[in-house]
Amino acid sequence: MTEQNNNDLNASEFSTDESAAGTNLLNEQIAEETELEKLKEAVEEEKNKYLYLMAEFDNFRRRTAKERIELIQTAGKDVIISLLEVVDDADRAETELSKTLDPKELEGVKLVFHKLRSILQSRGLKVMDTKGKEFDADQHEAITEIPAPNEKMVGKVVDEIEKGYLLNDKIIRFAKVVVGK
Repeated sequence: MTEQNNNDLNASEFSTDESAAGTNLLNEQIAEETELEKLKEAVEEEKNKYLYLMAEFDNFRRRTAKERIELIQTAGKDVIISLLEVVDDADRAETELSKTLDPKELEGVKLVFHKLRSILQSRGLKVMDTKGKEFDADQHEAITEIPAPNEKMVGKVVDEIEKGYLLNDKIIRFAKVVVGK
């Protein structure tokens, strides 16, 4: 065969005629591959949505559990706050009665006041320790400033007018204090 005939045979083998049987099969394979790629992308997208939704739900579950715990801890907050005035009155009454009554007569009153304080403490109430401490505007409410009795008391709490209280380590009443300057 001549070289011309060889070229004609080679050209006819690789015909680009779409009606040829091999071309249709090739086009179908390409279409299937692109369809497969699209399906893989869709599956990946749905997987990402699922993971995002699961993470969001987990965050929601943790947040609601934390809120529930805080709610339980501070459920009686309003009642305890209203009882703080009674505790203040009990402290003042105990101080005044100790001046006038015999210690044996005062013992019963002290037991009642102690019981009240211990019940509130068991519910998470704590008294703030303020005297002699550095003044902190986040915990103390300064009523007035007076000259400090010595250099060490400058900027510190000299006297406490009204006790401050914490309920489960959260401030429910600021301490009213006198600060040395």
